Amino acid sequence: MTPKQLIARRAILSLAHSDFNKGLNSYAFFKVNNRATSDDLVQDTFVKTWRYLIKGGKIEVMKAFLFHILNNLIVDEYRRRKTSSLDVLLEKGFEPSTDRSEQLFDFIDGKAALLLIQHLPLKYQRVMRMKYKQDLSLKEIALITGQSRNTVSVQAHRGLEKLKSLYGKSTKRLT
Repeated sequence: MTPKQLIARRAILSLAHSDFNKGLNSYAFFKVNNRATSDDLVQDTFVKTWRYLIKGGKIEVMKAFLFHILNNLIVDEYRRRKTSSLDVLLEKGFEPSTDRSEQLFDFIDGKAALLLIQHLPLKYQRVMRMKYKQDLSLKEIALITGQSRNTVSVQAHRGLEKLKSLYGKSTKRLT
């Protein structure tokens, strides 16, 4: 590269820096929400642009090129930040725990509801067992029972309503 080309490329980059630095900083800060990181990303953007120009690269639209590089750097920062933040938390003594008490209560409630199915009228018992115990779809239940899908749907809905009222009564007795 000749000295004239080097001077021309420096002028291009200096002009780009004066024209777009503020906008790039604002955009980067909006994305990463950290002033120091956003300044570093914008600086890296200009460094990468300079390297590209030195290698003889041609830039058609400087603003689009700079924002494209900055976007890629922001994505890299997001990826890097997620993995390192968990490492930092683990180093500080954070120990992730799993509280399964809510799942356990849901499981027990589900078992109690399944036991209450036997207190439903017979036409609802059959559909409710197939739907909630055997996990069959309404279409499959309709094929097995020989009823229409709509009839099975109505029975499942009414059976669920009756089951809810039975469940409510059984929990009131416990308290």
